[in-house]
Amino acid sequence: MRTPKRKLGKYAHLKPDALITEAKYNELKRKLEAMKKKRPLVAAEVKRLAEMGDFSENAEYQIAKGRLRGLNQRILDTEDHLRRANIIKRPDNTDIVRPGHRVSVKINGKQKEYLILGSSETNPLKNIISRNSPIGSAVMGRKAGDKVKIRLKNKEIECEIIKIS
Repeated sequence: MRTPKRKLGKYAHLKPDALITEAKYNELKRKLEAMKKKRPLVAAEVKRLAEMGDFSENAEYQIAKGRLRGLNQRILDTEDHLRRANIIKRPDNTDIVRPGHRVSVKINGKQKEYLILGSSETNPLKNIISRNSPIGSAVMGRKAGDKVKIRLKNKEIECEIIKIS
């Protein structure tokens, strides 16, 4: 059985954002170690299934081989991410907005507080936004008291930076 080849999407080959916190870095290291411990087990399974004979009709072998390929690719991707990682340190200077800062902003009369991190750690439900998001990119490098315009899909809104911590 042969699996169909699908065309990858336009975001398939993007590298993850290198800007991560120390906690995320440690989490990636733990995941990498777990994947490396799992690899010999998956390779042994492939070897066991390869001994069953004809590869063309051995669907279990094909699936196990695909699982091993996927695991190897995830290991390579995680190692690359860790190698390129740029760890966010809590900035001491709160004059201008940088990654790792908490920023209080007023948008449409409502005050909100966001933590600005890299793209791989965003969680809008917990008010953790990316430095590349519309709000994040608009406030990066700005000072408290600055008013910035945020361009959204079909409108433009004004945002005032209240506090940087």
